[in-house]
Amino acid sequence: MPELPPTAVRNPAEAGRNEDEEHFRLLALNLREALWVADAGQTRMGYVSPAYETIWGRTRQTLFDNPQSFMDAIDPKDRERVLRAVARREQTGQYEEEYRIQRPDGTARWIWDRGYPVPDKQGLNKTFVGISEDVTTRKACETERARLAAIVDCSDDAIVSMTIDGIVVNWNPGAERQYGYLAEEMIGRSISVLFAPDQYQEYLQILDKVRKGERLPAYDTVRRRKDGTAIPVSVDVCPIEVRNGEIVGASKIAHDITRMKQLEEQFRQSQKMEAVGRLAGGVAHDFNNLLTVICGYSDLALNPPSPDARPREWLMEIRSAAERAATLTRQLLAFSRKQMLEPKVLNLNTVVANCEKMLRRLVDEDVDLVSVLDPSLGRVSTDPGQIEQVLVNLVVNARDAMPQGGKLTIETANSTLDQTYCRSHAEVKPGRYIMLAVSDTGCGMDAQTQVRIFEPFFTTKELGKGTGLGLAMVFGFIKQSGGHIYVYSEPGLGSTFKMYLPVVETAASSVEAPAGIESMPHGDETILLAEDDRAVRTLTRRVLQSCGYTVLEAAHGGEALQLAEKHTGSLHLLVSDVVMPEMGGRQLAERIVVLKPGIKVLCLSGYTADAVIRHGVLESEIAFLQKPFTPGVLARKVREVLDQ
Repeated sequence: MPELPPTAVRNPAEAGRNEDEEHFRLLALNLREALWVADAGQTRMGYVSPAYETIWGRTRQTLFDNPQSFMDAIDPKDRERVLRAVARREQTGQYEEEYRIQRPDGTARWIWDRGYPVPDKQGLNKTFVGISEDVTTRKACETERARLAAIVDCSDDAIVSMTIDGIVVNWNPGAERQYGYLAEEMIGRSISVLFAPDQYQEYLQILDKVRKGERLPAYDTVRRRKDGTAIPVSVDVCPIEVRNGEIVGASKIAHDITRMKQLEEQFRQSQKMEAVGRLAGGVAHDFNNLLTVICGYSDLALNPPSPDARPREWLMEIRSAAERAATLTRQLLAFSRKQMLEPKVLNLNTVVANCEKMLRRLVDEDVDLVSVLDPSLGRVSTDPGQIEQVLVNLVVNARDAMPQGGKLTIETANSTLDQTYCRSHAEVKPGRYIMLAVSDTGCGMDAQTQVRIFEPFFTTKELGKGTGLGLAMVFGFIKQSGGHIYVYSEPGLGSTFKMYLPVVETAASSVEAPAGIESMPHGDETILLAEDDRAVRTLTRRVLQSCGYTVLEAAHGGEALQLAEKHTGSLHLLVSDVVMPEMGGRQLAERIVVLKPGIKVLCLSGYTADAVIRHGVLESEIAFLQKPFTPGVLARKVREVLDQ
């Protein structure tokens, strides 16, 4: 075989070139595909382009020597199929096959091979032209695409792609199972159908971020199924960008977290049950101690052991124990976030300044108490008395953490909690807050202690030095006020308690300094008293009578209504318990107001705020006083209602 020109391989028997052949040669030379020409039986090769050597890794000469030698490179798994296709060519006149080859260097390639007959002037198919193309990259892409498609189709998550306008383009089987819509129902439809009406702003924010090319990291939200039910999901949205940087849409993966939420709720319930167990034990212990004091001194007062006994001191001990019981009740309610609050719009700087003198008396002389108050502080809506109690608890804890002295700082500042902060604190909503911080340079806490500090009756203090309810009360009050509390502490480096309360824009109310000795204002009006607890009714009657009022007392609402109907004189005020047999305070008030126009109403209750709301008192204009109360508080409240 003579040496072939470098630009093309020609059969030596074939001679001469014309202009068409030169065009053909140039075309074949620049093709990435291997072009070959053979006789109809493929027993003799007429032409092979240079790309054959690049694709197959073999010389073109091997084909001229043996036109069937290309079969030797075909993968044995594909060879029989290709031979059958070549055989069929004699009947069909053409063939097209994909198969694998093994190059001499050991690499495997995918080939797309097709051939076509070329009839001569007489219409006989004496020549056959073929093109072999390396499609290895395309096959790899198809395989990867098929693999990804299988992952998408088999995924339990909803995987959806949409345009920048929110129109669904792809909807996988996981989305069908999760949302109840079939693919044909959703493709071409707006994805906004999954959003409840009150979530429309969230939908617009997603589209806005997608158009800007911003990804929305996974966040928890709620979507609506076809049947209208809501399901909790974790959603991740990523923009789809084409090569020139243009955003054409977005992909969304949504994971149904219903089971996770159920497990979280079960875990919370188990924690609550554990806390209730500790709570019951702690309450029983503390109240038994208090009842021991009350019963013991009561017996002494009723049966003095000697003529020179001093019952006044015993009564003072009884009163002190009762006050401790009332404080314990308030702490329990604060822990459960059920205590009655009397919120006012105020500046926390004013609260801190009003009680700073009292706080200084709580710490030792070697503790340096410092206030760092922001003069531009915004306002919050909260109960000033509860804020004072929060400060007292935290200051006492800080004092106990610094037995050798140190520095205690009370700080206020304006603060903004953004989305980044809220993602790591799921219970917090982004917005503007007022921060109230109490920091000490004491012994600090390790991580295990910090996890439990807000549990009821958990304390690190020695027996008799702490009830374990102080921080539980702080936590409950801050949460009930719509706020958030954060603790940072390290052993030996002190602790910082940061409390965040939402900012309000209304004007601040006046906050009075702590009250002094209780006063007992008097009057001469007639009061109708309805209270089903005999002891409370007797005490209330005696207090009111000692203040100069005429009191008509009833054991329940029905009896009170009968007294009102029989009483011919004026009735100026109804003082009634909220929850009583036969007729509650709200219903009694409605009947009495019709019977005695102009009468004022004051309702009492030992129930929590939640129970009072259920009975409609807090939604009305009726004045309210929560039990327990002292005689002075009752007298002032009665006078306040009568003078309105």
